Amino acid sequence: MLPSAASFGRDMSALGIGDRATIVLYEQEGVFSSPRAWWMLRTFGAQDVRILDGGLRAWVEAGLPVESGPVQRTAATFNAALDPEAVRSFSQVQHLIAERSQILDARSRSRFDGASPEPRPGISSGHIPGATSVPYTELLEDGRLKAADKLLELFATKGVDLSRPITTTCGSGVTAAVVLLGLEIAGAKHVALYDGSWAEYAQHPQAVIEKTG
Repeated sequence: MLPSAASFGRDMSALGIGDRATIVLYEQEGVFSSPRAWWMLRTFGAQDVRILDGGLRAWVEAGLPVESGPVQRTAATFNAALDPEAVRSFSQVQHLIAERSQILDARSRSRFDGASPEPRPGISSGHIPGATSVPYTELLEDGRLKAADKLLELFATKGVDLSRPITTTCGSGVTAAVVLLGLEIAGAKHVALYDGSWAEYAQHPQAVIEKTG
């Protein structure tokens, strides 16, 4: 779940990361958790955030330089302010269900259907009523995000209308950001992420859980 704006701003400032800096995110290889950091930074006001597609492995394979050892950065100022349009809560998701809004689920199809168990003990599998299964792995090819035209084709086959508001969800709010990133690359303008995702939704006493088949 997102921290408070004050906490996030304080931690980023201590790391020497300012909200007006150009920020490049990467992970060891592939695209998995870096989109979550990308979404968080933008949600709290960072103006220029990018992701190194393919991660450090792709960088090294391209013959580009690397270094080791501690990195010292001077303190910077990150003026954090939450963008409420970027994130959705459980109560908001309830309204989205009633409105038949577009909700895309990034978990595996078997978890979405309710056929496979959730990795978190005591949580039922299944999905939010009216949600569409878009496993985040379908957006990737050889450890990188698919090109925009392929993403457009994928979302079209799923029946996603990129001109309408879209909310993404997953197990805990991480891979939902992969789908959200793919949506933006494909041209969607009105996207948000359900931060609590399935870990919160499935345990809520008011949650309605659907299973396929």
